[in-house]
Amino acid sequence: MPSLIVEPPNTQRFIMDRDDRNRNKNIRLSLEDTQQWSQSLEKLLESKYGLATFRNFLKSEYSDENIEFWLTCEDYKKIKSSFRMSSRAKKIYEQFIKAESPKEINIDYHTREQIKRNVKTPTMHCFDDAQKIVYGLMERDSYPRFLRSDIYRTLLESLAADATKG
Repeated sequence: MPSLIVEPPNTQRFIMDRDDRNRNKNIRLSLEDTQQWSQSLEKLLESKYGLATFRNFLKSEYSDENIEFWLTCEDYKKIKSSFRMSSRAKKIYEQFIKAESPKEINIDYHTREQIKRNVKTPTMHCFDDAQKIVYGLMERDSYPRFLRSDIYRTLLESLAADATKG
């Protein structure tokens, strides 16, 4: 299966953790892997590099608050300590939920108020309703725009061209 060393268009860089940078200076993607991102938002988010590409796309549109909130919630659900959960829940509320917050997500008043109450005695599920709303928004809006974007199309074209040379 052919693969290509990828530099995202517009000199945008993939977000990689320290281990990735130490293991590999470049990202290797196959055309098949990249085509699978178009099957569903879930497939895209399951792929480390699909997620990184999607995040870069959203940042380029100044609309990355939804994916940032969704990822923050995924991390939040892994917290075991009740003290840490309480502290983190308040930070998430201040950053994403509270009206006029820096990265305010688009949720209805009822959900916002419910979370405001939940944060007083947080559980691992106190953001679930908002997370479902945000996932739905990404699935219906951001994800289709990503699939039509120059970033994704250029990446597919580059990989397809490399595969034919292969």
